Amino acid sequence: MDLNLSDEQKLLRDSAERFVAGSYDAAHRRRMANDPLGFSPAVWKQFAELGWLALPLPEEFDGLGGGAVEIGILMEAFGRGLVSEPYVATVVLGAALIARCGTHEQKQSSLPKVADGSLKLAFAHSERAARFDLAKVATSATKTAQGWRLSGSKIAVLDGHAADEIIVSALVHDHHGPSGRIGLFVMPATVPGVAISDYARLGGGRACNIELCDVHLPEDALLGDGHDALPAIEWAVDRAMAALGAEAVGIMQTLLDTTLDYTKIRKQFGRPLSANQVIRHRLADMAMQVDEARSMALRAALKVDAAPTERARAASGAKAKIGKCARFVGEQSIQLHGGMGVTEELEVGAYFKRLVAFDTLFGGSAHHYARHAELGRRA
Repeated sequence: MDLNLSDEQKLLRDSAERFVAGSYDAAHRRRMANDPLGFSPAVWKQFAELGWLALPLPEEFDGLGGGAVEIGILMEAFGRGLVSEPYVATVVLGAALIARCGTHEQKQSSLPKVADGSLKLAFAHSERAARFDLAKVATSATKTAQGWRLSGSKIAVLDGHAADEIIVSALVHDHHGPSGRIGLFVMPATVPGVAISDYARLGGGRACNIELCDVHLPEDALLGDGHDALPAIEWAVDRAMAALGAEAVGIMQTLLDTTLDYTKIRKQFGRPLSANQVIRHRLADMAMQVDEARSMALRAALKVDAAPTERARAASGAKAKIGKCARFVGEQSIQLHGGMGVTEELEVGAYFKRLVAFDTLFGGSAHHYARHAELGRRA
């Protein structure tokens, strides 16, 4: 198998790295951290102009027809700059679910708007009692004469505060009672009965908790034809974990490069830190962990369209391994910077916080090691 990037993929990587290096400095990140929105609408518009929002969308709906590998290339560049724009929420999760589950009319209504940057999406699925079990949904959607009535609560909705529409998962109750099917409902963020409480995420960006109290939606709010949406949800989350893994690799590479430069200029007893053999061994271990994480992220991206069990094992394996690698690289970077590593004067701490947030999103390493093992027994 040839794992080298094509010419188009190299161009994408180079343009993304140039854009991030020129647009995301420490001052910009501090401004975004104190901004109630958490990201820059002007930068989001530039994402649309560069074609990044259209990258994985079908060509018939103004997309570019890219795949998970292209998303991974982009996300690794985003990791280098700690990009806080709602790319994962809108493009990797929201638009992907519409493209996979929606009717032709629903796709035509939403996907071109995602591509031009005028529609931001969020995916509300996680619930407090679910403990990362994607099949456990307590939020209910009851069929009514006018459409649907939703009630329940969702937590850790990525960038839900900034979304124009929120895709909500709910257990479908039809005229015969609970159907056992999970449905996806496209809900305007401003519909009556929705209470959104947003908060800053560790390491940048924002998320929110959502309370749904007798929210009434029209009949066509149901995404697709009413079949159980759980397989599509599992596919979308596995896809998101591959993208977030690539972002974590970009963060880890930046920490490695920064730490390597620091140990070359920081002197102790008249010698650079990097002259110490123990320090060189630590740096070599960090480099090895970064390479292992990059390989796992690429494998997860290559498997997103494989059979469900194979895809899920690749995604969980990547999430578990990259989580452990990320914690090791982050901790070593902090330690090798000494006391400076935990101050706001250096950005090492901000990168480390984003890695800690990655490890907990969609389940930590322990959860995914267990999921990987269970899928292996099933296979």
